[in-house]
Amino acid sequence: MAITLTSTLAVSSAYAQDKKFPVIPLTAGMNVIKAEVVANEAERQQGLMFRKSMGPNEGMVFLFGAPAGVCMWMKNTLIPLSVAFIDADGKIVNIEDMKPQSLESHCSKRPVPYALEMNEGWFKQKNLKPGSTIDGLPKTQ
Repeated sequence: MAITLTSTLAVSSAYAQDKKFPVIPLTAGMNVIKAEVVANEAERQQGLMFRKSMGPNEGMVFLFGAPAGVCMWMKNTLIPLSVAFIDADGKIVNIEDMKPQSLESHCSKRPVPYALEMNEGWFKQKNLKPGSTIDGLPKTQ
């Protein structure tokens, strides 16, 4: 099983704060998410680093292509996040809470093509758990 680890790039904090990625709407039940999309290795490595805040229904969806064992960490990420690892059918496999500026790895319980980062506790507040569906995800390879 391949492991993809989201790590840091040598990016200045000013650049990372200003960098926005394309946004798509995702839905989780009646909740609409404004999700920035990161699809290549450099974008996935940058992720939400150096951001000071994120709106209440904003997030970031990571596209990994083919399902893989995926792990995330929070180096240079300033806001607490929850990450949902999502299978090819849009079903949440597992959800992990992540502390800011931590090197602790948070991994999918099985190979997945997607990860969705939201403000910490968002999934719990919306009563979303493993087995819940996220709709509108872009097709992967």
